[in-house]
Amino acid sequence: MKLNISYPPSGSQKCIDVDDEKKYRIFYDKRISQEVEADALGDQFKGYVVKIMGGNDKQGFPMKQGVLTNTRVRLLMGDNTTCYRPRRSGERKRKSVRGCVVGSDIAALHLVIVKKGPEEIPELTDKYVPRRLGPKRASKIRKLFNLSKTDDVRKYVIRREIPLKEGKTKKRTKAPKIQRLVTPQSLQHKRARLAVKKNRTIRRREEAAEYAKLLAQRNKETKEKRRAALSSKKEARLSAKKDAAPATKTAATTTAKPAPVATKAAAPAQKTTAPAPAKTTAAPVKASQQPAKAPQKGQAKKQ
Repeated sequence: MKLNISYPPSGSQKCIDVDDEKKYRIFYDKRISQEVEADALGDQFKGYVVKIMGGNDKQGFPMKQGVLTNTRVRLLMGDNTTCYRPRRSGERKRKSVRGCVVGSDIAALHLVIVKKGPEEIPELTDKYVPRRLGPKRASKIRKLFNLSKTDDVRKYVIRREIPLKEGKTKKRTKAPKIQRLVTPQSLQHKRARLAVKKNRTIRRREEAAEYAKLLAQRNKETKEKRRAALSSKKEARLSAKKDAAPATKTAATTTAKPAPVATKAAAPAQKTTAPAPAKTTAAPVKASQQPAKAPQKGQAKKQ
């Protein structure tokens, strides 16, 4: 098993090939981000504590945090997941990964020294690898050089030398643009942004008040128009009723005339009564007067 060990304070790292299984057996059944005492790796590792950061198996499949198994599994992965980079937006794919538990199939293990022991490890803790790029953020530059807020951060930017090209002797350096740097110009820009925001809110309030006033005026006008229309309709209806009332009175007086009074000399009108219909009651027929029955066919032939 290969052990890739890194030491962050010095920025150095070293790959150690361990053939004895008894030495690297201490990492079996340990999970990613667990701390392990590295005394079993050798005398020079006594007192050292390392942290498991990851690894891969013999076929190159990486270990994935959160998969609680020591075997290989196939997972459907999408955006914002480790061990997979989507080529298109919304793309998902089923990929093979190792679990986060260290097993015997792991070929390479990545470790970070958390606690240093009394002895130095050659080419790991005894050398210092300078950083190629310095800090870029203003607060990190202050932290690196232990500066106060009154100190000018721009004087402490780490510059990087660029290798010379053929035929040129002048040295060139590059420095990063400091991020989150507070200057009088940036403060002025901030004040301008806030002023624009404040003026925008004031203007919106004034426009809203003006619109509400105009809307109330329009509503009042429409209500007045409606009232005027209703009152005119009502007056027209009442005037029509008043005009119709005398016309009906005159029509009633002309149609209803008094009947002529009958004089005493006039003869009374004779009543013509229709004669009452005679009652037709049939008297009962006696037996002797009943008509004789017709003889039957057989009796007629005998006679």
